[in-house]
Amino acid sequence: MKKLGFGLMRLPLAVADDLSQIDMGRAKEMVDLYISKGFTYFDTAYPYHGGKSEEALRELVVKRYSRESFTVTDKMPCWEVSTKEDLERIFDEQLQRCGVEYFDYYLLHALNRSYVKKMDDVDGWGFIARKKAEGKIKHIGFSFHDDSALLEELLVKHPETEYVQLQINYLDWESPSIEAKSCYDLCTKYGKPVIVMEPVKGGALANVPRDAEKLFRKYNPDASPASWAVRYAASLPNVLTVLSGMSNLAQVEDNTSYMQEFVSLSKEEKDIIEKAAQIIKKGIAIPCTSCHYCTDGCPVNICIPEYFNVYNNLHQFGKEQQRTNTAMYYKVLGETHGKASDCIECGQCQEHCPQHIQIIDNLKLVAETFEKR
Repeated sequence: MKKLGFGLMRLPLAVADDLSQIDMGRAKEMVDLYISKGFTYFDTAYPYHGGKSEEALRELVVKRYSRESFTVTDKMPCWEVSTKEDLERIFDEQLQRCGVEYFDYYLLHALNRSYVKKMDDVDGWGFIARKKAEGKIKHIGFSFHDDSALLEELLVKHPETEYVQLQINYLDWESPSIEAKSCYDLCTKYGKPVIVMEPVKGGALANVPRDAEKLFRKYNPDASPASWAVRYAASLPNVLTVLSGMSNLAQVEDNTSYMQEFVSLSKEEKDIIEKAAQIIKKGIAIPCTSCHYCTDGCPVNICIPEYFNVYNNLHQFGKEQQRTNTAMYYKVLGETHGKASDCIECGQCQEHCPQHIQIIDNLKLVAETFEKR
């Protein structure tokens, strides 16, 4: 299997700011190009694109290609589960949405301490093992968003786990909140291959500061900043595949161009990335990856990732033109969404945030920046 997976979570939209309205025509072109280059791995999940990602997979891939020519990864949304019956109901719904009779890879989604307890209470581990025995799943695992101590507990307690999905990118490698390196090392220690998510950190590493891009372009003028990030993750020996949430045809063209015949990073390239990372870290105020886990169920419909992106752009560039543009964009977003100041501090967003961001406090920063001028 080639080491580039297609994450169906950032597909092109037919209606701006409505994640459920996927532009299927443009998405078909992307899927067709990806498959034509010999890539096979598709990743979806229950909440992606407002619950429409699994159905999109069915229409874009399952109905148009032979089942043997691709693999499907899906995930049990732990936050939706209260009873053992929920496991069966959701799993059957996912099979139907995707239009498949089995999943090649199936995960318990976004495990943290809270969701681990929930899966223990309803025997989610036993459930996916039984589905594997029934032939409904070929390989079982989990995606993880917590500290390395909990990860080791899970790897010891559940040796039946075949792989782990981790957030790994060169910006988070030494992060004390993400612990990418520590978690990767544990998976290697226990013999569990890693599937990488967020290698480009929600697009942040595709649009790096000018000084960082200069480092990359000086070494290789034709290599995109995103390619450095994806190759960084793919160069790790214990990585099975690297997911990219591609949003347009150009991104598919770029990613497949260097991943079709993948070459690991050289020592010189790794040194360049380390220098670039130091530059980038100085410019990121809020480490949001735009995964949108925080927005599902927001009682006042605040577009949290979009507001954080606007704030980061202002913080990173800070020029007067950028200040005008970001203020205008914030105003436009606020016409169809709750403003940052509308936050009622219910905390559901922070519970779901894989980056452990203090969202409530940061929304106050956004409000102070853009609403009190």
